[in-house]
Amino acid sequence: MKYCQSCVYPIQTVTAQAEHGGFCNACRTAAELARVADAQFWNRRQAQFEQLIEQYRSPDGSNYDCIVPASGGKDSYWQAYVLKYEYGMNPLLVSYHGNNFLPEGQRNLDRMREALGVDHLMFGPSVETLRKLNRTCFKKFGDMNWHAHAAANTVPLRTAVQFNVPLIVWGQLHWTVSDILAEGHVEYSPATVIENELRGLSWRDMMAGSEGLDPRELIWLQFPAYESLRASGVRGVYLSNFFKWDANEQAMLMQDKFEFESAREPFERTYRTTSSLDDMHESGVRDYLRFIKYGYGRASDHASHDIRDGYITRHEAMGLVQLYDHVKPRRDLERWLEYVEMSEAEFDQIADTFRSPRVWWIENGRWWKDNVWGRPSCYGDVNFSPALEVSKYRRQDAA
Repeated sequence: MKYCQSCVYPIQTVTAQAEHGGFCNACRTAAELARVADAQFWNRRQAQFEQLIEQYRSPDGSNYDCIVPASGGKDSYWQAYVLKYEYGMNPLLVSYHGNNFLPEGQRNLDRMREALGVDHLMFGPSVETLRKLNRTCFKKFGDMNWHAHAAANTVPLRTAVQFNVPLIVWGQLHWTVSDILAEGHVEYSPATVIENELRGLSWRDMMAGSEGLDPRELIWLQFPAYESLRASGVRGVYLSNFFKWDANEQAMLMQDKFEFESAREPFERTYRTTSSLDDMHESGVRDYLRFIKYGYGRASDHASHDIRDGYITRHEAMGLVQLYDHVKPRRDLERWLEYVEMSEAEFDQIADTFRSPRVWWIENGRWWKDNVWGRPSCYGDVNFSPALEVSKYRRQDAA
């Protein structure tokens, strides 16, 4: 594995995409953005945002001005705050409840309508359906939370069509920041979301398997039909195209204004305590699976962003990566295994089948990869599963 010389992302990851002189795309784009995006740049962008939302204010107050997809996290608090308090919009908050909120996250979610003075619509599938989806998504894709990322897109969009609210205001554009530099701005598109966030998968991919899922259980997981979406004229925009995004600063602002709660117990796999409160497994067992698959985790995410935003040095980030990225989250994994009725041995055997041979190799019955310091490190025993093609993991095959 090779790592970006500015942040701590492996060059081979989907996030980093490519190597350019030892620097990942995200760092190159961030440097270019820092060079050109001065106060005047963001002032122009905010003026564009104001002109855009003026088209969608309900003229007689008979409907909501926009929908804000809300997880109850720091970002959705900030989105609702900007729209209501800085621009006088009347937003409807729409939330998907995946049944795995931390207690602090649940309290933040429940308090949104009172703290922000907004209407709030919440949708939650049956718990048994969610258990089936957790097992299916883990076994098929190595990602038990795929359904939550999908529903965070489908549920607000279905609500906008059904409630005839033509504007959805999302938060941060996750799959690329390079478009911020363009004269226009990236808008929400189901096709783009499916390709980038949902990895080309849909609710139909949940049907094959042993869980016996029925299409009637997954209505909420389906994007609206193209005809109804086009007829509704629903448009989605991202605040990060118009406002300089700083998750740490936004979290502190929401704590000061609305007593937003951070996690009371530290996460086992990262040092930040203000993220992923809406799903306790996002920074735990799901992120551990990402380390199993690709060799890096959420601590690398957070540290890389904090390097770019000037909060820490790369040397400090490397220490954090070494401390957190490899940790198997004991309390989180125990909770999830009980939730889906699975043994840890079965979990380990299935997880190993998702390891990338570009990252991992087997030596003396143990898993190895190159660490962020550029040296080979050992990360646990091999769980020999019948589905694991051990021959792929010879040292000479590792990139």
